[in-house]
Amino acid sequence: MAAHPNDILAFWRQAGPEKWFKHKRAFDEAIRLKFEPVHHAAARGEYDGWLDTADGALALLVLLDQFPRNLYRNSAHAFATDPKARSIARAAVEAGYDTAVEPVLRHFFYLPFEHSEDLADQDFGLALCAEAGDGENLKWAKIHRDIIARFGRFPHRNRALGRATTPDEQAFLDEGGFAG
Repeated sequence: MAAHPNDILAFWRQAGPEKWFKHKRAFDEAIRLKFEPVHHAAARGEYDGWLDTADGALALLVLLDQFPRNLYRNSAHAFATDPKARSIARAAVEAGYDTAVEPVLRHFFYLPFEHSEDLADQDFGLALCAEAGDGENLKWAKIHRDIIARFGRFPHRNRALGRATTPDEQAFLDEGGFAG
């Protein structure tokens, strides 16, 4: 299935913030029907050439960092393309692509660092969010970073990744800790 960055970005813009971070089966299914093969092609590197433009890099980040969280919710595959997304995000930020897109979409260049279980990535993402000056996104970046600083990982991912949950992590989850 051939795709173009505008296919992904038009869908993502139309969905908007009211759908991006909600757990809605219908939205997940719409992504599956329209973009699951494109996600897999991007994961295989078939669209790596898109990194030559800001819109192309953003489309790759949506495909590799956001869509898997909808397509494969509660499974390890939801995180399988995170390393590739981080690599693309780092190159895109170095190229200044994050500042070339409308502010509402800029945060998608930073989310791969927030999704990382590496504290250095968290610190980098937090600095990017602070520099962008978006208070709401900065709030969430701090929450993500604090969880990694405390546990070294996201406890809510343990079941999907087959990891044992420590008593401290379980207490955090039982108290309503971040659920992703």
